Amino acid sequence: MSSVTDPLSSLLRAAHLMAPAALAATVATHGRALGIAETVLYLADYEQVTLLPLPGEGVPERQELLIEGTLAGRSFARVEVLTGVADGRVRLWMPLLNGVQRLGVAELTLRTAPDDDLQARLRAFISLIAELVVVNDAYTDVFARLRRRKTLSLAAEMQWELLPPLTFGADRVVITGGLEPAYDVGGDSFDYAVNGDLADLMVIDSVGHGLPAAILASVAISAYRHARRNMLDLPDIAAEIDATIAGQFTGSQFATAVIARLDLSTGRLRWINAGHPEPLILRGTSPIAPPRCPPSRPLGLQDGKPVACEVRLEPGDRLLLYTDGITEARSPDGEFFGERRLADFISSGLAAGDPAPEMVRRLMRRLLTYQADQLQDDASIVVLEWATGREQRLQL
Repeated sequence: MSSVTDPLSSLLRAAHLMAPAALAATVATHGRALGIAETVLYLADYEQVTLLPLPGEGVPERQELLIEGTLAGRSFARVEVLTGVADGRVRLWMPLLNGVQRLGVAELTLRTAPDDDLQARLRAFISLIAELVVVNDAYTDVFARLRRRKTLSLAAEMQWELLPPLTFGADRVVITGGLEPAYDVGGDSFDYAVNGDLADLMVIDSVGHGLPAAILASVAISAYRHARRNMLDLPDIAAEIDATIAGQFTGSQFATAVIARLDLSTGRLRWINAGHPEPLILRGTSPIAPPRCPPSRPLGLQDGKPVACEVRLEPGDRLLLYTDGITEARSPDGEFFGERRLADFISSGLAAGDPAPEMVRRLMRRLLTYQADQLQDDASIVVLEWATGREQRLQL
């Protein structure tokens, strides 16, 4: 077996019966076989503001690091390998990626700068570590406890468990979402799935706040997945969600939503608007208004099967689905954040070369700042990039 793969094989064998809490220590031990003096893993918190070190036996203690203004944070935000020097030793910061989903960063301390061969080994090592974080997260609370800097409300706990990964990327599409307030979200949620040539998305805003809104959103998302997995068309999916909500809740409880389906081979986008803000399309850095799509009534209050609207995307287009907590966010003097400011913010991020996950992270931070850190409503967004050719930029 080659020297490139042997340390990885050793780590993989050790991971088969490894307790999740031992991940940091196990990784540090196997890192030394690659010439890494110290290996420290950091995971991003729920708000993606702070990088939190994962403790373990024999792992050096570290302080949490802000994403803004640190080398570690820049590595996370820009998906770059960065190098620093401290106490005569080389320190590498490498993003932990599951596909294109950013989990955190790894801090690797070496005695000398790595050559090309060692760089290749380190990239493979970090890729395996990221996969181990994702796999073990399903069996433990260790990572979830680390990532929360304060207690989640029960409603937020339900919503985070319901969400798909915040980011997905493949050769023809990148999908990324954001959700605030991270520790107290109630009625907002989103879901997506990519099946062959079809990408399905839904953004939903349940009436009310707290636990009742979270329960309604959970039922709606589950009904959506059930209908989608039964390969129903969009109007039938909407009808099934509507019937489920109407059958389980009173007439005062409902949800607005956009349900969308994109054919990745042709760019044909179809959607149903159930009393929700209209989708927004960005072509280059310019917003493109989709064809007028008369909204149907909210889910749970519909009086018939809704009609799907349709438009053709062009390669490189970005599709934005969001709740009114984004555009109706108000500054202290009462000014709405608005659709124009949303489009301008995403456009400026594109011009700066930000990957979509970083654009969404920065948008949620901007939204909080705009409201003086006092969100008046839940806010969620999903951004889909179609056939952009940027997907490889998110790979190490």
